Amino acid sequence: MKRIALVVSLLGLSLTGNAAAADIVDTAVAAGSFTTLVKAVQAAGLVDTLKGPGPFTVFAPTDEAFAKLPAGTLEGLLANPEKLKAVLTYHVVPGKVMAADVVKIKSAKTVQGSSAKVTVKAGNVMIDKANVVKTDIATDNGVIHVIDSVILPKM
Repeated sequence: MKRIALVVSLLGLSLTGNAAAADIVDTAVAAGSFTTLVKAVQAAGLVDTLKGPGPFTVFAPTDEAFAKLPAGTLEGLLANPEKLKAVLTYHVVPGKVMAADVVKIKSAKTVQGSSAKVTVKAGNVMIDKANVVKTDIATDNGVIHVIDSVILPKM
C-alpha cells in the first residue's frame, strides 16, 4: 500500500483520484478563456514568475475583456514589453486573497506598485472598473478571480 501511495503522489494525484492543483499559468491555459492573457504573460516574460511559489492573487481578464480594449491597444502593449509587464502586474496582488477577503477591503496593493480600487455594491465586486465575474479558482500557488475588463494602472 505504501508503494501505491508513493507512486500516486509522484504522479501528482491524490488518493481520491482528483488531479493535483495546477499553478496559475497552467490553470489559465486549461480554462481556455484566457488565451490572450497567457499570450501577454509570455510576451512580458512573466511565465516563470506566475509559475513560481507565490502565493499570488490574479484578477484575470478573459479573452472577451481584452477584446473590449480600444483598437490597437493590445498590439501596442505586446510591442512594448515593459509597459505590458506594468499592466499585467497591476492585475496581480501578492498573497492569496480569497473572495471573502476581497469584499472586506477598499483597495489592493498590486505587484506593479499601485493600488487598485475595490468596491462592493449590491453584492457585486469591482476592481477599478472591472466586474469580478467568477471567484476563488484555486491554484497551487494562489487564486484566480475572473474579471470582465482589463484594468489599467495610471501611467
